[in-house]
Amino acid sequence: MSRRKRITMHDHAAEASLFKRRALFTFFCVVALLSVLLANLYQLQVLSYKDYETRSNDNRIRVVPVAPSRGLVYDRHGKLLAENQPFYSLELIPEKVKDMSATLDALDAYVHISADERESFLEALKHHRRFKPLTLKSRLTEQEVAIFSVNQYQFPGISVEAGLRRHYPYDSVLTHVLGYVGKINTRDRTALERTDQWKNYPATKDIGKQGIEKFYEPQLHGLPGHLEEEVNNRGRIIRTLKVVPPEPGQDIYLTLDLKLQQKAVALLAGRRGSIVAIDPRDGGILAMVSSPSYDPNHFVHGISSKDYSALLNDKSRPLINRATQGQYAPASTVKPLIALLGLEEKAITEKTRIWDPGFWQIPGVERKYRDWRRWGHGWVNVYSAITESCDIFFYDLAYKIGVDNMSRFMEPFGFGQVSGVDIAEESAGNMPSKDWKRLKYNQPWYIGDTISVGIGQGYWTTTPLQLANATAILANRGRRFTPHLLKAMQTQDADVALDERPPIVLDNPHNWEVINEAMRMTANKSRFTDARYTAAMKTGTAQVFSVAEDARYDAKTIDERLRDNALIVAYAPFEQPRIVIAMVLENAGWGGANAGPIARELLDEYMLRDTEEPAL
Repeated sequence: MSRRKRITMHDHAAEASLFKRRALFTFFCVVALLSVLLANLYQLQVLSYKDYETRSNDNRIRVVPVAPSRGLVYDRHGKLLAENQPFYSLELIPEKVKDMSATLDALDAYVHISADERESFLEALKHHRRFKPLTLKSRLTEQEVAIFSVNQYQFPGISVEAGLRRHYPYDSVLTHVLGYVGKINTRDRTALERTDQWKNYPATKDIGKQGIEKFYEPQLHGLPGHLEEEVNNRGRIIRTLKVVPPEPGQDIYLTLDLKLQQKAVALLAGRRGSIVAIDPRDGGILAMVSSPSYDPNHFVHGISSKDYSALLNDKSRPLINRATQGQYAPASTVKPLIALLGLEEKAITEKTRIWDPGFWQIPGVERKYRDWRRWGHGWVNVYSAITESCDIFFYDLAYKIGVDNMSRFMEPFGFGQVSGVDIAEESAGNMPSKDWKRLKYNQPWYIGDTISVGIGQGYWTTTPLQLANATAILANRGRRFTPHLLKAMQTQDADVALDERPPIVLDNPHNWEVINEAMRMTANKSRFTDARYTAAMKTGTAQVFSVAEDARYDAKTIDERLRDNALIVAYAPFEQPRIVIAMVLENAGWGGANAGPIARELLDEYMLRDTEEPAL
């Protein structure tokens, strides 16, 4: 029986339909992929063109920041106080030096490289790119520059580079006013980043650390420039494409009078203390001296640990600005202000008289508060109490008016608060009150505390700047300004706007005249009897430690640093004051005998000039 062959019939229509669907699907997949490719090409070539062009240029164009030159500082007469001087450094490109150790040894024969400099250089070399220059020695003398230049052919890869660095031509005379610049550290970097100023310091190595240099850092620094350099794939320079010069910092003019400053420094030579002189007509500081001082140029190039430790551990504390940070009992220099308060409160009048037998007692208390003159002054009024500095008169007055009234009245004169002067290093001092003592010590206020405050002792402390400012307000009959050092800037045609505060207004304006007349009488009675100008003054002698009630103070038998401080405030001319001074001499003893002669010399220097130099 024969087997029949099975015949399979194809459905051509179905196969054609399937093929068509598969081809259509494949076509759409190709179109989709081509669309994605074209979209990516559009994104790269059109939308992101600028971004990738910049990235490409970054691989061949290097932007090198250029530091601006720092603004200069002048006194009120245009005398240069802080300048920029050229300096020379020794730069080395590591890849061009075959044997580093041998090269450094050979170089030492011409330019001395200290062990510290060598160690510092080798440590920095570990983290440095070999084709970039690295500083080997930062300060070269002219002799070293000359010697190396003659022998430079022996040292491929080593060269002398020039730059500008801050210099203070008057050394220690202006240190506590100008401050200094120093290398930017981590703390400086953090502070700059907080104020968004770090973008202005890409090539700057130094920054203001203290004084005017720190306070006016943004103005003095300027704005950086840059170079655009074409480099190869190894980072080496091929050519310079563009130069954008930096914008130098602004020059600034201070209210300081350099001659007066130098005179004050000379008068304080070998002493610990401070002198502040203010122009009461606008609050401009004419002189600000803190003694002893130090040379700020040592900090510019980096002071050694040994030298800094010597300054830090010096018992005379040269790093402290005594003019704004030293806190002293004002002693009798504030008696005129206490008397002014007494007149305003009607606790006394011009005709009030009290008997001074040499001591005073709180009613019902046996303790006796002694006068500086053991036998007393007899009958005294407000004039004689100030001219004779009678403690008994002010013990009694302080008892009558109370410490809170004194604290309230002294606040507008600037005691117990920072003055607002344009340097950051300033202390507020202390103007005590009952609430202050409770908060500070959790103790009640005693009437004996009030008696001490009444003669400028006890818890009352002030800075020389505060004392000068308060005296200027008194001389101005209540008109007051914020003490300041800045007079003008390079970019300003006019002077800096004055910060004049609301005046102190008394119920009886005649009281200003009473107190100022008493200070004029004090000057005429002692140091200014033969002066060719009229002056007003008040001296003070502040105890550094307490003496027992019946004990007698003897400077010869106690440690020198426990002796009394000598103080004085003065102004001239009396009719229209042009200068106010405040002075503190640490452990110098009697104020009138020790501070008085210095005050006279200083006022003579300012008042008796042949012609007053025109201020800028």
